[in-house]
Amino acid sequence: MIRLHQLKLSPAEAAALDKPLCRRLAAERLGVPIADVTAADVSRRSVDARGRGEVRFTLTLDVRLTSAKAEAALAKRFRPNEAALVPETEAEAARRDVFTLEAAPYPAGRPRPVVVGAGPAGLFCALGLAARGARPLLLERGRPVEARARDIAALEANGALDPESNVLFGEGGAGAYSDGKLTCGLSDPHIRVVLRTLVTLGAPEDILISARPHIGTDLLRGVLVRARERLTALGGEVLFGHRADALTLRNGAVAGVRAVAGGAAVFIQTDAAYLAIGHSARDTYAWLQTLGVPMEAKPFAVGVRVEHPQAMIDASQYGRMAGAAGLPPAEYKLNVPTPDGRGAYTFCMCPGGRVINASSEPGLLNVNGMSLHARDGDNANAALLVGVRPSDFGSDDPLAGIRWQRQIEQTAFSQFGGYRAPCQRVGDFLAGRASTGFGGVRPTYLPGAEPGDVAACLPDFVTGDLRLALPRFGASLRGFDFADALLTAPETRSSSPVRLLRDARRQSALPGLYPLGEGAGYAGGIVSAAVDGLKAALDA
Repeated sequence: MIRLHQLKLSPAEAAALDKPLCRRLAAERLGVPIADVTAADVSRRSVDARGRGEVRFTLTLDVRLTSAKAEAALAKRFRPNEAALVPETEAEAARRDVFTLEAAPYPAGRPRPVVVGAGPAGLFCALGLAARGARPLLLERGRPVEARARDIAALEANGALDPESNVLFGEGGAGAYSDGKLTCGLSDPHIRVVLRTLVTLGAPEDILISARPHIGTDLLRGVLVRARERLTALGGEVLFGHRADALTLRNGAVAGVRAVAGGAAVFIQTDAAYLAIGHSARDTYAWLQTLGVPMEAKPFAVGVRVEHPQAMIDASQYGRMAGAAGLPPAEYKLNVPTPDGRGAYTFCMCPGGRVINASSEPGLLNVNGMSLHARDGDNANAALLVGVRPSDFGSDDPLAGIRWQRQIEQTAFSQFGGYRAPCQRVGDFLAGRASTGFGGVRPTYLPGAEPGDVAACLPDFVTGDLRLALPRFGASLRGFDFADALLTAPETRSSSPVRLLRDARRQSALPGLYPLGEGAGYAGGIVSAAVDGLKAALDA
């Protein structure tokens, strides 16, 4: 098979792309009759907006000719960044999902493994174990995604927070209520396995070829239901409303997990506990510390959510081609250095999305962003963050970062006496004055945004760096520092403030305990967390 790179199409051509056109493009690039091309499939698609005035789609095609010998001869005529020969074994491996991976059976005679947390890391760990015949027990403190959606709707309607079922806790974890972005900075063959598995479970097939794949919160819910059904069909079991609160030990190793369900203690015997607790299971970190599980404070970032009109972002990124048929809502990713060395950057950008409440404890306020698959909302939003160091926490306690987060969240909650979030126009923020109203951009946050001063709940170094960064971002992306753009605060849960130490096999110093994913401090998104969980399952 020959992989052809850097094939350029206009948005109109990309919208009309089909298999015959792919074959013609391949034949033209290779200089062969179209009859010699037996197949040409898109393996990657991206938008190239660097020219602003002439936005193009860039394709990579996987091409098969009538003979392997011809493929080898043709590939030699091109530079590697234009065309390369790909072994069929690699092509076959790319078609594997977690259910078709060739993995050794789980060792006979061992107790059922327990996975704690049904976010991406926990879910893929459980699926991987189940595919090996381990019949895992998946414990989730929250509720199934169907019930979880109702609990979140109640919070947005009337400010009623369920501490066990919210944007951060419940089936799917925090990743289920985000943009569903599947970008990943890793280079790992298991990434493809994760994406293939999601498609098997009902995600759109274009996540396999998009350079910036996403599913969207609406479609993720159905994917999660089908994942639960497949896990159960393979002999696994999901126990909702089960909050792990202790481990039982024998001879210094894990012998079981204790959970609380309906106010009663439940004891489960196991020799393998996979902790995929997410970045906000603060009570779990506390009892793990009491147990003596090695951990350390780690850097993370805090800041605000910034909202702009999506049409403004499209115009800034696509220029005169903004609004052209076939172009997706524009995205951005920005960063600037700051004099204190912390840096400011955007994160988790949600085109056509909205700002959401991401609180998990009563009396504390935290925000995040999400979007649906269509990304068709009026506003774009992104986290606008500043780096935070363990030295900022004023303590060597590994959990000091959690207390530091809580102080910010408590201050934000008290500003308006509830889950209505402080929100400020960028122009007012840069001028150092509180907002008294909104202008050309309307806030999307529910249960409601109140004009005010976001600096009142954030540390001075954070607001200082944000004031430095906003005009610089505006120089890179026209309109980013638009006076009527909105800042909603605070965003404190960009990643875990704690790292649970582990060895190369992902095992803690406590034998039988395997900290995984974002909550363990070893992942930074849906896919990286899922890969971490899957690899732990395959290594068991």
